[in-house]
Amino acid sequence: MRLTGLRAWNREQAGRIVWGIMVIALLLTLLSPAAQADHGGPHDEEEPTAESSIETRAPSADHAARTGLKTENNLSPNAHSAILMDADTGTVIFEKNPHEKLPPASITKVMTMLLVMEELDKGALKMDEQVTASEYAASMGGSQIFLEPGESMTVEDLLKGVAMASGNDATVALAEKIAGSEEIFIRMMNDKAKQLGLKNTHFSNTNGLPAEDHYTTAYDIAVMSRELLKHEEIVQFTSKYQDYLRKDTDKPFWLVNTNKLVRFYDGADGLKTGYTSEAKFCLSATARRGNFRVIAVVLGEPNTKTRNAEVTSMFNFAFSQYTNVPIVKDGEQFGIVKVEKGKQSEIVLKAERPYSVLMRKSEATDLNIRHELVLADQLKAPVKKGQEIGKLLVYNKEQSLGEYALYAPDDIDKAGWWTLMKRTMAKLAFME
Repeated sequence: MRLTGLRAWNREQAGRIVWGIMVIALLLTLLSPAAQADHGGPHDEEEPTAESSIETRAPSADHAARTGLKTENNLSPNAHSAILMDADTGTVIFEKNPHEKLPPASITKVMTMLLVMEELDKGALKMDEQVTASEYAASMGGSQIFLEPGESMTVEDLLKGVAMASGNDATVALAEKIAGSEEIFIRMMNDKAKQLGLKNTHFSNTNGLPAEDHYTTAYDIAVMSRELLKHEEIVQFTSKYQDYLRKDTDKPFWLVNTNKLVRFYDGADGLKTGYTSEAKFCLSATARRGNFRVIAVVLGEPNTKTRNAEVTSMFNFAFSQYTNVPIVKDGEQFGIVKVEKGKQSEIVLKAERPYSVLMRKSEATDLNIRHELVLADQLKAPVKKGQEIGKLLVYNKEQSLGEYALYAPDDIDKAGWWTLMKRTMAKLAFME
């Protein structure tokens, strides 16, 4: 009996010792500087693991040069500035004065359309929402859809007017609807340019009419065009050759796309033309064949015929000489990043869209494409959206084809002490 009692007493004491160790470990966790800085309490619910589409950005700027992808051919002899870019990877195939600051004319509307599409994606704006034209919007000259002051039109119809007819009045009406005034919308445009890393771009209006301190570059236009094309719905507007506004009225307005390539070039489905006497003839064009999409930008062309001919030559060169090889499918999971002391304990990395690597057709044989994920050793909360969290390395056998930076898709705040306590208790219970 004494022996049995002793064993029972030892079990009881052992249990107390284990719980004492658990409490001490918990207190050490909670009293750490990171925990003290976070004053969350029991009301903080533990959030599930983040399962988000991860953002990847293009390989380093000299990737095309190092891999022999960039051509030395002058594909646009008459343009003042030009660039040909793979839309998927951002790899530059051809460039001519790509970073020279120039007036973009109505190609400015690429940024305007980008902000409109972002508002639609967020749900802050709806396609069937009515927009009433102000007197200021209706007063815009140049290309227009002839809005009357007080006239109401849906966002969808105004977007048609911008994408197809390059309507300056439609552009300002949308800007005022989103931001309250064109002035505030212009600030949004410049903020977005900074966010995209466009160092040689500044906007002074929403539509590209001649204005002081209004400039961009062929490279920057290609980048913002690439960003716009991530909103796939935009090509439903930019690819149409003709349509109507005010269809059910006694004054229907016939829209004809200012970009004739969408009718005459196989695969062309956008994007935006531009002309002023200062900027001359400009175009940001895109075409897709199969899974391969390219962006061609020309600025300062002497006339429409030459502009279209040189963009056609750029497209022909790209589709005849290059291809893209898939590496990650849309929605494919390709890694997990642990987040120390975050409200979300880890980020599941999923591709937000298909990813590929650009190759010359002559080299796209006997392929053994593989990719490796290199993640940050210790990722501690808070994590900011857009913060680099690793790299995706792509190889063909042992040859490096590219290196893609991976960025956090969302903000991850520090976990509250209640969440940390629950995690610590769960770990200790598991260890026991």
